[in-house]
Amino acid sequence: MALEQEIERDWRDGRTSVSRCFVRDMEGLWAELLKFAAVVEEALDRSVQALRDGRIDQAREVKRQRRLADRWEMQIEQECIRVLALHQPVASDLRRVASALKINGDLHRLCGLARHIAKRVKKMAAGPQPAPIPQALEDLGLEALDQVHDSLDALTRADVALARAVIDADHRVDRDYRAVQKQLKQEIVLAPQRAESLLRLVNTARNLERIADHAVKIAEAVIYLEQGDSSRFRAAAR
Repeated sequence: MALEQEIERDWRDGRTSVSRCFVRDMEGLWAELLKFAAVVEEALDRSVQALRDGRIDQAREVKRQRRLADRWEMQIEQECIRVLALHQPVASDLRRVASALKINGDLHRLCGLARHIAKRVKKMAAGPQPAPIPQALEDLGLEALDQVHDSLDALTRADVALARAVIDADHRVDRDYRAVQKQLKQEIVLAPQRAESLLRLVNTARNLERIADHAVKIAEAVIYLEQGDSSRFRAAAR
């Protein structure tokens, strides 16, 4: 009987040790993910500021962060794979790792979109007859930033209500994006000499709409993380 109790105690101690290692690894993983999110949000802020104010210095700063973002994304992905292989989590623990992996990919794509905007800002500044930035495009940029900010706040605070609000707001962003596209295409017809610059703004508007889309994906991941399902919230928002 004493031997059986000793074996059971050792088994429980082993389970406790593994559980503590998993908690420690997950805390480290999510800490890095949230740091990466802060870097990405700063890059997006810089790119939109560069667009609104013609700040070439901000555009250059966004482009300089490319290698850092690529390295950070790869490190987080490798850590997710390591946690999966080492701990083989199930149920809610597996959902947590899967969510981190998905959000990591969305953050990397957001950083890429910030670089695309910065690149076009530099080209427009260097090109002939640059087109003025329409107020509607500036407003779209601020809307996209708000969506990202709210989705990351929802992630940090595990706030499902805020995540739902981000999903619901996607309708407004899509509507405003269509209006901007229509306005820019009309300006191309009226001022064909500025067509090259205006086409860059058309593509920039598309980048801003995609930024808002990735914010929605992060919001969906928050709901999935907290409740195990996000599809019904997405369907309800449409």
